[in-house]
Amino acid sequence: MFLGKVIGSVWSTQKEAGMENLKLLIVQPIDWKDREGGQTVIAADRIGAGIGEKVIVSGGTPARIVFQNRQVPIDAVIVGIVDSYEVT
Repeated sequence: MFLGKVIGSVWSTQKEAGMENLKLLIVQPIDWKDREGGQTVIAADRIGAGIGEKVIVSGGTPARIVFQNRQVPIDAVIVGIVDSYEVT
């Protein structure tokens, strides 16, 4: 998992089976000091994140598990919207 900031949206009228009605967002990984850190990713969003929000992103097989028995060809999914965090 990683912390990221939603910086945009992706619209696609033609999608693979299983991706219907799935919102796709562009996420910039960030570090604990809000500095960009890594390559942007396109992540599926089922929880209603919006542009400018900090989110928690899960990738790989754990991202697909969120969809239970559906075969969804995704590599990243937003699993949380961050309200706050503290680093000591």
